[in-house]
Amino acid sequence: MENDKNTELQVTDSVPGLTMTRRGFLQTLGGGVIILFMGDDLLAQRPARQLDQDFNALLRIGQDGRVTCFTGKIEMGQGVVTSLAQMLADELEVPLDSVDMVMGDTDLCPWDAGTHGSMTTRFFGPPLRAAGAEAKGVLLELAAERLARPVEQLAVENGAVFDRTDKNTRVSYAQLTKGKKIVRRLKSPPVVKTPGSFKIIGKPVTRRDALEKVTGKAKFAGDVRPEGMLYARILRPPVHGATLKSVDVSGAKEVKGAQVVRDGDLVAVLHEHPDQAELALSKIKAEFSTPEATVDDVTIFDHLLKAAPEGEEVSAGGDLKKGEACAAAVFENTYLNSYVAHAPIEPHTAVAQIVGKKTTVWASTQGPFGAKDEIARALGCPPEDVRVIAPFVGGGFGGKERNLQAVEAARLAKLSGRPVQVAWSRAEEFFDDSFRPAAVVKIRSGITDSGEIAFWDYRVYFAGSRGAEQFYNIEDHATVSHGSAWGGGPGPHPFATGAWRAPGNNTNTFARESQIDIMAAKAGTDPVEFRLRHLQDEKMRRVLTTAARKFGWTPARPSGGRGYGVALGIDSGTFVAAMAEVEVDKKTGAVQVKRIVCAQDMGLAINPEGAKIQMEGCITMGLGYALTEEVHFKGGDILDRNFDTYQIPRFSWLPQIETVLVEDPDAPAQGGGEPAIITTGAVVANAICSATGVRLFQLPMTPKRILEALRKR
Repeated sequence: MENDKNTELQVTDSVPGLTMTRRGFLQTLGGGVIILFMGDDLLAQRPARQLDQDFNALLRIGQDGRVTCFTGKIEMGQGVVTSLAQMLADELEVPLDSVDMVMGDTDLCPWDAGTHGSMTTRFFGPPLRAAGAEAKGVLLELAAERLARPVEQLAVENGAVFDRTDKNTRVSYAQLTKGKKIVRRLKSPPVVKTPGSFKIIGKPVTRRDALEKVTGKAKFAGDVRPEGMLYARILRPPVHGATLKSVDVSGAKEVKGAQVVRDGDLVAVLHEHPDQAELALSKIKAEFSTPEATVDDVTIFDHLLKAAPEGEEVSAGGDLKKGEACAAAVFENTYLNSYVAHAPIEPHTAVAQIVGKKTTVWASTQGPFGAKDEIARALGCPPEDVRVIAPFVGGGFGGKERNLQAVEAARLAKLSGRPVQVAWSRAEEFFDDSFRPAAVVKIRSGITDSGEIAFWDYRVYFAGSRGAEQFYNIEDHATVSHGSAWGGGPGPHPFATGAWRAPGNNTNTFARESQIDIMAAKAGTDPVEFRLRHLQDEKMRRVLTTAARKFGWTPARPSGGRGYGVALGIDSGTFVAAMAEVEVDKKTGAVQVKRIVCAQDMGLAINPEGAKIQMEGCITMGLGYALTEEVHFKGGDILDRNFDTYQIPRFSWLPQIETVLVEDPDAPAQGGGEPAIITTGAVVANAICSATGVRLFQLPMTPKRILEALRKR
């Protein structure tokens, strides 16, 4: 069951209903070398119930010399289908185009906690590289036996082992694996390459899924069409927290070919044609009991402060009272951010098919193994009877860690006896999505007569601690987090909240960097100089000075309605500095971001081209939460259910974006899928203040809020 040689992604065209387990798959591989390897970092992520497995990842070298890498990670636009292949190809000494990736298939791939937190490169990368190095070592041993040469005399290049003294004495990986099935381990730990010996790692590579995606050949969950598949349309409550009182499905049954399914509160219409399923759903008459709306998008912040639990200390040092006593000026501010939707291009989608005891689900999910467990619980079957396959995922940003659509598809397939597709509409995506939580940050800080930061008292409510710990040189400081970013009703939030690209860090960076700018202005110091004065970390100083040099930063105040901003942050081990130029129309409150420069130090950049693309994507997406993205609601009623009222960034908005990677190849590779987004809200806020003289304390910074701030000035 090998990938086509021209295909570089995962096996998504598997035979529907395939019941093969991974052990069975290995038994049927035939010729080839199987390399098993452990990963302590991955083991640390796994729950105890998973530790009975004896390896975390697997690669196969086939009879034809091609290499297949199996990973539980998924590809959702972040580019790991390319960078993981680069790591393996370099360590194994094979051409990049000879590596096939099988991703997110729970029957074929090793267990994985999910694709989130910019952890793929940081945590899966090291054991993957070790596997490549071990595989190469095993092949050298096999070649030494085949060629009757000492291992020390042999070298590897382009998938072949040769004698250093006679290059004509050689044997290819394909020749070594032909007709053999060998499980072997090196006696000593494998040694991975150092940066000076890289041939593929660290080189810019065009994304290997680019052609498939721009030509429309890429397959997503919604493109899977098992024979006999039915389209589902599901009855949804009008608001969160509503309960079904009564339902009349007689009208739906009158639609020819419609099958009505009910299982408790799950009421759905199935049909061979999606438009007919939609028609039948519209004929269902349902009555719901809806809870009273006690909070909305305006009153939510007071509600959260009242509902907040006791805080947990994130970091502390010195004595706040002593620091405040030294302060010549004290600043006390409250920062707010509203709920934000994930709004992926591809709504949650899943196709489920049951053959015998085996349930196979193709799902747009960030966590195939988590989905597998959820489906097994819903169906009341053993997890080994469920297979989840994640084809290309059309954007996730944390929202596709929830697998409601996969569970719905599986339940409906079981109830109907037919394959079923559940593809959420855009309205369903906005309604059933988990949101970035509304949050509050309260900061008290002060400066001395000489313009030094005297103390820092930081409290964050419901955004979580990611990015909350400040990195400036402040002797007397305390950071406390009240409530997490995850939850749902009943509780402090009226609906589900959860991870949203760099969860919590966007909120915390906006608050921290705004407060730093306020203090710099009071001290009469340029904001870049003020930051440098309070920074000891060389990585942070380096990204800041690099960004300033690229931007052409000068302390002079801009004029003509334009403003400049700067912001710093750390996420996923990556250090980020951003600078922006904006123009504000003071009559309308409209903001046009003209230019953004972003510098980041992510250690070893596996694919610099891919890293820069991620930086550009982060900045583009960040403009949304900075300027327009906000979920309006009343109680459990979501008022924004499409892009007519929920406005995401548009091409006409986009500024000139310049990215700089601060090279540090000797440092371990860090995360790159999220860091650049965390500074976008803060850098735009600081630039708006530079342009207008008014400070915005709530995200998003809409024209209405800007005009209100200007009127109050």
